Amino acid sequence: MTDEIYYTIEKTATAEFKDRGSRFIAYACPIRSVEEFKLQSSEIRKQHPKATHHCFAYRLGLDGNSFRVSDDGEPSGSAGRPILGQIDSKGLVNVLVVVVRYFGGTLLGVPGLINAYRSATALALQLTPLVQKQVEQEFKVHFDYTQLNDVMIMIRQFNCRVVRQEIQLFCDMVLAVPNNRVEEVRYRLKELKNVEIIA
Repeated sequence: MTDEIYYTIEKTATAEFKDRGSRFIAYACPIRSVEEFKLQSSEIRKQHPKATHHCFAYRLGLDGNSFRVSDDGEPSGSAGRPILGQIDSKGLVNVLVVVVRYFGGTLLGVPGLINAYRSATALALQLTPLVQKQVEQEFKVHFDYTQLNDVMIMIRQFNCRVVRQEIQLFCDMVLAVPNNRVEEVRYRLKELKNVEIIA
């Protein structure tokens, strides 16, 4: 990850790994917040209410400092850390992996568990395309409706994204602007009449 790009996933993928009767079902999901993590995790728990363990790891945010791991009753360090290790080995952010385990009757030991959770995660991450995204800054723009066409041309020209918009006689837009184009976009918006950058 650099100041201009980062890697993540856009689609959920599921993969299964089996070892000595135990089933490890991995779900790799894109998330953008802790709230999305809670929703995804809850949904997976509802799908597998009889599973023995629901172990997970996620890494959020472009700085990569927001992460969490859970062994959910497995021996310490045998599930959550290996899952996070696979996320990190691919340099991904804004990703959650939940691995659901159905116990098969045979104890795998810590090395066996580490291998199983790592393998299930690796399989799921292989099944979903990794995407490169631009690091963006958001700011709000307020303008007269007569300037809508000029603003939209500028948005396309600088590869910006409209996050939210309210279009009436006066328009409000929240734009996501690629980091490497922020100064150019600000300059172009200031050149337009009746366009105000709020934040």
